[in-house]
Amino acid sequence: MKYEQLARDIIANVGGKENVSSVVHCITRLRFKLKDESKANTEVLKNMDDVVTVMKSGGQYQVVIGNHVPDVYKAVVAEAGFQGEPTVEEEEGPKGSLFSRFIDMISSIFTPILGVLAAAGMIKGFNALFVALGWIENTSGTYQILNATGDALFYFLPIFLGYTAIKKFGGTPFIGMAIGAALVYPALSTLTAGEPLYTLFEGTMFASPIFITFLGIPVILMSYSSSVVPIILATFFAAKVEKWLRTFIPDVIKAFVVPLFTLLIVVPVTFMVIGPVATWASGLLGQGSLFIYNLSPVIAGILLGGLWQVIVIFGLHWGVIPIAINNVATMGYDTILAPVFAASFAQIGAVLAIMIKTKNQKLKSLSIPAFISGIFGVTEPAIYGITLPLKKPFIISCIGAAIGGAIAGFTNVKGFVMGGLGIFGIPSYISPDGLGMDLWGALISIVVGFIVAFVLTMLFGGINKAQPSSLSEGITAASDEIAATKLPSEEVVSPLNGEVLELSQVKDAAFSSGALGYGVAIEPTEGTLVAPVSGTVSALFPTKHAIGITTDSGADILIHIGMDTVQLEGKYFTAHIAQGDYVKKGQLLIEFDMDQIEKAGKSLTTPIIVTNHKEQDLKLTNQKQVKTGDQLFELVH
Repeated sequence: MKYEQLARDIIANVGGKENVSSVVHCITRLRFKLKDESKANTEVLKNMDDVVTVMKSGGQYQVVIGNHVPDVYKAVVAEAGFQGEPTVEEEEGPKGSLFSRFIDMISSIFTPILGVLAAAGMIKGFNALFVALGWIENTSGTYQILNATGDALFYFLPIFLGYTAIKKFGGTPFIGMAIGAALVYPALSTLTAGEPLYTLFEGTMFASPIFITFLGIPVILMSYSSSVVPIILATFFAAKVEKWLRTFIPDVIKAFVVPLFTLLIVVPVTFMVIGPVATWASGLLGQGSLFIYNLSPVIAGILLGGLWQVIVIFGLHWGVIPIAINNVATMGYDTILAPVFAASFAQIGAVLAIMIKTKNQKLKSLSIPAFISGIFGVTEPAIYGITLPLKKPFIISCIGAAIGGAIAGFTNVKGFVMGGLGIFGIPSYISPDGLGMDLWGALISIVVGFIVAFVLTMLFGGINKAQPSSLSEGITAASDEIAATKLPSEEVVSPLNGEVLELSQVKDAAFSSGALGYGVAIEPTEGTLVAPVSGTVSALFPTKHAIGITTDSGADILIHIGMDTVQLEGKYFTAHIAQGDYVKKGQLLIEFDMDQIEKAGKSLTTPIIVTNHKEQDLKLTNQKQVKTGDQLFELVH
């Protein structure tokens, strides 16, 4: 298998398969839910060749892979022995904030169907385009088949969400599908064609004609096709009912009796209570978002467009997407996602400018695939690998997206289907009535967003002057200047008193393999760490167990005091400097209590490595014992 080794390394560095509660993937990311995130080796993962970066957000540990994430996901599942998407029962304990749990829930429900959801939207959009251009008639068989292909998922969305939602809530997937199927059962919708028995809540905004009853209780029939909220609430209730039934129903009949009573309880309750309440809530949500948008479409467009890429970085877009889906289902269109359509085009505008102007051949070569994937709406490679490390181009792309969003707001652009990403999203803005200002406004917004980001990046992007401002940035994306010039020879002295060890002797694969960088390790005899070089403290971990220093010539030095000492959460470590400080060679950096650290069962072996040099660039000392100030190695060229 092509990604077998990568999968093995990822599993090992997220804390092993026993630390994984669940894992799913979206278009570019593996989304882990870990039992203990402190067990994950984030820096190791960030430095893997096939890993773009690592993000922690919404209760998830996200390993950004890129366009080939489905293949990596399959390799991870196969390597760890997971059956599909693991849903390991979580241990009791803190589960994050309410907001984080909400984002995790929404992303877990929608991520599995995201690809086919985008595909179906694209088919619907292109079908509308073909009719608008006069290529096909909306009465032709071609149109009908394409419409059925694109519309089926949206019409039967409760069935698909029934599967993913109840799985997230810990229930049986096929029970969730059965509930969803009941909600869109065709025979029930035909009952509303006759005369109602009476009207419930007559004279109020919730007035509802009653056509049938269940055991004498009135049932408010509504259209649940394409709906989102009712099935999510129903499956949440179903998972609780199923779990309760399993506590007392005998094992010998549990396989069919539990589903029997779960459906008999949940489906009627859903039709009588959950469905109507959720539908009313969905309508209010759609009207509420429309009300806010209508207060000032331009300001809404600026804010949504300008901040969208930041929202995506932190995975918070999952809180917005369900609102857009709900708007399409309840109102037939959406205005929430229209202002953000220009964001991906602004991003690739900045990337194109970098690709044209940079003198760094490695950065130029990275920009090409990032630009191509960005055309199709997949911007993570561009964000994490190109613009974000360079800072200014990322900010400029946000400015371009904000201007594009303002145009979309000013022209009141509406999306009519949840379509594809990037250029494949264009047909989503074709109205069922034909070509109109929604499409033209969307096109103008993306063109302007692209041009603004391109021009500003060419003029003010600082493309050939950028320097990494943190150790992690220096590791994940070397800037033009460092990559384009050789670093001068430099002496690195010992920051500790102790015994010198080869890096291969360190009992941590991330260091012993050279995955993080090259250098030596020291077994300290005193708990005092001094600066091995003069430079800027580019990273000081909150736990004070590790520090990064960028020298005046641009070398990145990483010192990691002990193994697994991050688990001590800063106990027994005292820092005498702060991140951003400039330190002189030999200056006191950190003091640590060796006795207490050893009593806690942690090794004191301390690697001192250079993260942006090749192994052959280091001339190591032959000394076995060193004192602070002794030469440890020399960086040569």
